[in-house]
Amino acid sequence: MHKSWSLDVNGRRLAIMEWGNPTAQPVLALHGWLDNAASFMRLAPLLPDIRLIAIDLAGHGESSHRAAGSPYYIWDNIADVLAVADQLLLRRFSLLGHSMGAGVAVLLAACMPERVARLFLIEGLAPLVYEAESLPELMAQALIKHRRMERRTLRPYKTFEQAVEARMNGRWPVCPEAARWLVERGLERCAGGWRWRSDPALLLPSVVRLSEAQVEAFLVRVKAPVELILGNEGIDSARMRRLLPLLVDAREHVLVGNHHLHLEAGAAAEIATLIINSLHDSCCH
Repeated sequence: MHKSWSLDVNGRRLAIMEWGNPTAQPVLALHGWLDNAASFMRLAPLLPDIRLIAIDLAGHGESSHRAAGSPYYIWDNIADVLAVADQLLLRRFSLLGHSMGAGVAVLLAACMPERVARLFLIEGLAPLVYEAESLPELMAQALIKHRRMERRTLRPYKTFEQAVEARMNGRWPVCPEAARWLVERGLERCAGGWRWRSDPALLLPSVVRLSEAQVEAFLVRVKAPVELILGNEGIDSARMRRLLPLLVDAREHVLVGNHHLHLEAGAAAEIATLIINSLHDSCCH
């Protein structure tokens, strides 16, 4: 069973799911883009002796949206995660991140190495980047799409089950149980059916992104031991393998599964064992 609660961060609500032993080692869990804290429902029961604190990042799940017109830059999540840690009086903690959440975790660990004990990164190592020469055109496209979004409303799902089926068959499919977890936390009733609580602005492309050189500058500053967990049918493993040697202390693990392998029973059990062993080793040294 989990506890659901929230914190006020600069006038915005950050919603949280928490599992495990409240006096045990804290691990803050950060989900991927357009997911929510329920992304860790499969892993959490396998980690009973860890304090697992999963955050709905801004604009996702049950957390508040950013102010109208404000962009969703990945680095803005760092301040929110630190605010959660500070309010919980967590001087030092580990981070478990999936996809976008892994990128947030790495940036935070680079900025605040004294705060982060260990990193567990699932199908993600660094934020996405743009090639420098493409920036002007991509920024123009993003600005045009931002203006179009202001005039657009997303069509709701007629039934809850229709939303579950859509999530099961998304770009990265998940099993029916996992889809239901994500949808139950991510949907709300509206006129005409059900709609995602998440901010539609999340669907807009970033006007600005870090460059590869900037990302590399962050990676070399990460001092925490890193466990990088990839699915054999996941995404962008070539880039992650190229960047991995920039980390001081990192290991790669390839498991059977796709981009959401932590929501698959077999891979989740292996990930949980890896996390438990890694945290146990850190206590023994």
